[in-house]
Amino acid sequence: MSSVQDRSRRPAGAVRRSVGPALARYRVMAWVTGVMLLLLVAEMAVKYGLLGGRAWAGDLVAIAHGWVYVVYLVTVFDLWSKLRWPFGRFVALVLAGVVPVLSFVVERRIVREVRASGVAR
Repeated sequence: MSSVQDRSRRPAGAVRRSVGPALARYRVMAWVTGVMLLLLVAEMAVKYGLLGGRAWAGDLVAIAHGWVYVVYLVTVFDLWSKLRWPFGRFVALVLAGVVPVLSFVVERRIVREVRASGVAR
């Protein structure tokens, strides 16, 4: 079912009010998750490249990224459920948070698409 059909069932303006904040939260978390993932990749390169796999203080980056990713998942679910996208779109957004740099690319694409649809500014 398309988003145009979904919007016709709701009161005028209901989608715009609820999607705008969800999109803003998603954008912030996509960037934070992307940055944390890049830091995690750098930390892994140091740990396994320079230190031979020994634990060090940089292991905190992995823990922080894990919690940031959980918050990212919540924002992805929120946006996905408000826009009533297909499940495949949800999976793509979830995977964007685990592939370095992909969260930045997908974030731009999602924002462009949502704004073009007229659902959010």
